Amino acid sequence: MALKDISAEMSARVTTIIGRNGAGKTTLLRILSTQLMPTSGKATIFGLDVVHQAREIRKRIVSIPQEASTIGILTPMEQVSMYLVGRGFSKADARKATLDALDAVGLHEARNNPADTLSGGMKRKCFVAMALAANADVIFLDEPTTGLDPISRLEVWSAIKQLQGNIILTTHYMEEAEKLSEEVFLFESGSIIDKGTIKSLLKGFENRVRIESYRKMDNSFRVGTIYIRYVQQDEATQFIKEGDSVRKISLDDLFIMRGVDIES
Repeated sequence: MALKDISAEMSARVTTIIGRNGAGKTTLLRILSTQLMPTSGKATIFGLDVVHQAREIRKRIVSIPQEASTIGILTPMEQVSMYLVGRGFSKADARKATLDALDAVGLHEARNNPADTLSGGMKRKCFVAMALAANADVIFLDEPTTGLDPISRLEVWSAIKQLQGNIILTTHYMEEAEKLSEEVFLFESGSIIDKGTIKSLLKGFENRVRIESYRKMDNSFRVGTIYIRYVQQDEATQFIKEGDSVRKISLDDLFIMRGVDIES
């Protein structure tokens, strides 16, 4: 069973789902976006049932899967326009919305370049432009920046922030979750094991830092070949003198404290 005992309302403007591979993140997005039939339970989007009212839901959402890829010979202008026409836009309205969206995500200069000449970040921004132009009420983004270099990731984050609808995304990048999210759900083995704002989730780490060392420390635990300990900020100096690394607290620490391997 991919999902079990899930009961939640996702109403924040940007909701992020985090968890290990196989935790059920993508399965949930596919059910909510009417791509996968649930075997039991009930899910609704704006009060519409994902099973019995899928057609109505699809008019109000955009779903961009992790494996989505551009068509090499088509330009961003052509790809976004074709998508909008497929959603029912007139050609004239599709062209205008496409130009506005490509300009908003920084693809105006590359609008007539074949997709196979674009960088990875520009290709992903092409899909964000589709979501922006469609003006959907809900946008599902599954691992939107996987495999991108740091600069491309920042470009896509900037584009995502311009989306107007409610966004539900999955990611393995904890920095991405922290930069974009209003609410975060932590999944493990098909269940929600924690949820809240970034601040509330990290409340237990307030005024603390993470110490990483290759030497065993008192009150530390081992992750791989590294020993980890959490201390108050004013205690960090003594560990720096020992040559240990001092890290700021992030969502990574939720995984570490639960004994979950961090995705790199």
